[in-house]
Amino acid sequence: METKESKESPRAFPRIISVDDHTVEPPNVWQDRLPAKYRDVGPRVVRAPLKEMTFLGGKFAPVMGAPGDDGPIGDWWVYEDLHRPLTRLDTAVGYDRDEIKLEVITYEQMREGSYDVPARLADMDVNHVQSALCFPTFPRFCGQTFTEAKDRDLGLLGVRAYNDWMVDEWCGPLAQGRLIPLTLVPLWDAELAAAEVRRNAARGVRAVAFSEIPPHLGLPSVHGDDWDPFFRACDETGTVIAMHIGSSSRMPSTSADAPPAVGSTITFANCCFSMVDWLMSGKFERFPNLKIMYAEGQIGWIPYILERADVVWEENRGWGGVADKVRKPPSEYFADHVYGCFFDDAFGLKNLDAIGVGNVLYETDYPHSDSTWPKSREVGEAQMGHLDADVVDRIVRRNAIDLLGLTDDGLWAGE
Repeated sequence: METKESKESPRAFPRIISVDDHTVEPPNVWQDRLPAKYRDVGPRVVRAPLKEMTFLGGKFAPVMGAPGDDGPIGDWWVYEDLHRPLTRLDTAVGYDRDEIKLEVITYEQMREGSYDVPARLADMDVNHVQSALCFPTFPRFCGQTFTEAKDRDLGLLGVRAYNDWMVDEWCGPLAQGRLIPLTLVPLWDAELAAAEVRRNAARGVRAVAFSEIPPHLGLPSVHGDDWDPFFRACDETGTVIAMHIGSSSRMPSTSADAPPAVGSTITFANCCFSMVDWLMSGKFERFPNLKIMYAEGQIGWIPYILERADVVWEENRGWGGVADKVRKPPSEYFADHVYGCFFDDAFGLKNLDAIGVGNVLYETDYPHSDSTWPKSREVGEAQMGHLDADVVDRIVRRNAIDLLGLTDDGLWAGE
């Protein structure tokens, strides 16, 4: 509990608004919301043994056993041909780092704040967090689960059901405005995606998940016109496009047998590639109100990429295919449209002037294994101690308030 003295201190660390936390969906999300004819084929949870599981070369490969088989028991999401277990990496907070392993778990074995709103708020209080934007788990970071499904009608209903749960229940009255909605779109149809953006914007949603590199999902790149209906809807409604590491279903790695530690070290790479795509796409010229953010990408890599992009634009734009659509240095588009998100990046904070104070957002990554919970305040104080109090306030709170249309108190007000 904060004391009166700490609240009055000019160096008191601000209450955190985390722009990248995660929710583990309760088992009833789709069962409660899909039409009755789809409940036996829509997403549902079963308890079953694990036959085998690997995570090499950036690829996660679990195999579910049959009832009665030997093996550790876990809760599995089942949907069409997909069998996806809950794992300790989905919800690792509260465990010692060396105890966190790639293993299947049940809901009873995870921290309750992973899926329960009151318990989440309690864990946010412990971590000095006021408000949080949460990415999905079962749908994956931008709804790839539904994009890859065979039945498009059911997939669209699945996306809408998730969004209704996110807005009405996860961010509903129990959340007291402290949970900020992040919705999904049907990525297979840009017109349907635009309609879903507008449907949710009408009820106060200001953030939508998208893929960092859509071609990795078999979808069009940002360089063509295919996505324009979706981008236009975001531009016109003030909806931020939020891209999480891994939202292309491909974590960066170097070889098929590279251990997960390799990919974990270079997780920022896809964000880096994605940002260059956007800066050289011309989309920020066509959609001047569009904003994008990179969740869990960290920020230390950004200054060099901006420097290099400006050099390429200045020296090579004539033959580089961007002279007619990128009309000013890429770094200027970055300043007006792009936000980097971090939770532990001392190097980036030492180079903040080269990134821009207004382009940086803070996060805690609860309940994942990388999370700074329950010491996000202490980590922030240690890494931001050299910054002025108003700069810290912008990074930890104000930038998120402005970007996501929150109240001055840092809460989501809904419609």
